[in-house]
Amino acid sequence: MDVALGGTFDPVHDGHRRLFERAFELGDVTVGLTSDELAPKTRHVDRYVRSYDERKRDLESELEQYAAEHDQEFEVRTLSEPTGIATEPQFDYLIVSPETVDGGKRINELRRERGHDPLEIVVVPHVLAEDGDIISSTRIVQGEIDEHGALTPDRDGREKTRT
Repeated sequence: MDVALGGTFDPVHDGHRRLFERAFELGDVTVGLTSDELAPKTRHVDRYVRSYDERKRDLESELEQYAAEHDQEFEVRTLSEPTGIATEPQFDYLIVSPETVDGGKRINELRRERGHDPLEIVVVPHVLAEDGDIISSTRIVQGEIDEHGALTPDRDGREKTRT
């Protein structure tokens, strides 16, 4: 089976790792990694995103572990539009997070228009940080949590609290 998923992955965190784990359980994985041009348009919060090459290097390092563990193949491709690679006919599954389900439905609409079978959309639940909120790249970049969801101490040595 062929599995598609996509994102910016900057930085990779435990929420992404849950997506990867589920994807590799299902088959060979193709990851659409947002291009430098697309990345600013996909974020809900304005923040710095590392270059495509840096993100791809780190992503491939992560994916190698899952591919070896599940004896599956993977490929990272440039995502230059939000619906990206998943509209191509070869895929069977699309891995999404709860907030990207609507995008998955739109991809299936495009697939039907192009004469392709719809993908099975697999929704992977969020991973929660120790404060009960979701782990997100934005929260990591803002210094609230680390990649595993642990609260990070602020400059005074106190843990930051979310208001």
